[in-house]
Amino acid sequence: MSRKAIIKGRKALPPAFTYTQARAAGISADRLYAYRAKGLVDQIARGLYRWADAPEIDQDLLEIAHRAPRGTLCLISALARHGLTDIIPPRIDIAVPRGSRVPTLRKSIDVHVFARETFDLRREVLAVGDKLSVGIYSAERTLIDIIRLFEELSGVKPPVRSQADTPKAQHIESSPACDRPMHSSSRKWDCRHGERPIIEIIPYV
Repeated sequence: MSRKAIIKGRKALPPAFTYTQARAAGISADRLYAYRAKGLVDQIARGLYRWADAPEIDQDLLEIAHRAPRGTLCLISALARHGLTDIIPPRIDIAVPRGSRVPTLRKSIDVHVFARETFDLRREVLAVGDKLSVGIYSAERTLIDIIRLFEELSGVKPPVRSQADTPKAQHIESSPACDRPMHSSSRKWDCRHGERPIIEIIPYV
């Protein structure tokens, strides 16, 4: 008889599930903890579990998908996902809309508060497995956000100049239809109606 067949309540639960879902499926707290002690269930985070024989998955993203449904990979984490940096991020950066509850997540995850009005601008979907997904900002928006928040993140003045000052600099354009301010909790940039804002990166010398 397979291990799956002898676990009461398993058929009613997805690969990853919460304590509340387990109780609703008829699994008592004592039985759930017994499953964990026997190695049948792994505890991913407080109140979040996953069957031990389920396929491998990124547990950080799994926790984000459960705890922060609007959570969106941003900044260095998104940059790495898009293959635009050689840095292996030691932490995970996610954004949540301003005014929403900031979830309690594992210490390796940093939560940033972004403006609700532009939160969905260039927001895409990244599948993490178990029919779950998290948000991720596009490569273009990620670059713009990093430039906007460079000083806040590094404590160093960003190497950015205006187009008039550096006509030969490399251009990175933001959304083609931007007519509203895009800002985080502390810094913002504005684009005039009908114009495409251009931010220019000045290489280090």
